[in-house]
Amino acid sequence: MTESTVTVVIVPGLRDHVAEHWQTFLADKLDNTVTVPPLEHDKLSRVARVAALDEVVNSVDGPVVLVAHSAGVMTTVHWAQEATRRIEGALLATPADVENPLPQGYPTTDDLERGGWNPIPRRQLPFPSIVAASTNDPLADPRRVADMAQAWGSRLVSVGAVGHLNPAAGYGPWPMAEQLLGDLIDARQQVVL
Repeated sequence: MTESTVTVVIVPGLRDHVAEHWQTFLADKLDNTVTVPPLEHDKLSRVARVAALDEVVNSVDGPVVLVAHSAGVMTTVHWAQEATRRIEGALLATPADVENPLPQGYPTTDDLERGGWNPIPRRQLPFPSIVAASTNDPLADPRRVADMAQAWGSRLVSVGAVGHLNPAAGYGPWPMAEQLLGDLIDARQQVVL
């Protein structure tokens, strides 16, 4: 691998781009980011979301690190099962447990099933990864997240009682993302903060 700047690819959840979300603040702060664009059609289609991620990753020259949140984590782990390109790593923040009912206002289990989200892949990921887990996430029990992290071969980091780590939980900026992202990047590479 050549010494070049890492491109951070932001993988949003099912609600896509949210202006006050920590991923948006992180993308604005970093010099070299690309965000997977929102879908115009088939918004609950896992296949369409994986294809959108694949298109973005394959459009980037040089090393890539993914920063995924919520159902974006599920998009990432599904993508990894048939990845067409090597990446350097992934920060997987507060994965949504799409195998269990989500709170009101989120897609139903039946909708997610029809969208092809289940089962959640449980094979080891082919790249280093960190799962940032909340102790009080309404979208996933911490024990289930720990089991996912173990199956994926991810380093599990408890980030405390941060809810679902979204604007509804009070996030905005999340400085720990930069620290965890830095952990994924080789000393020869740079993410300009």
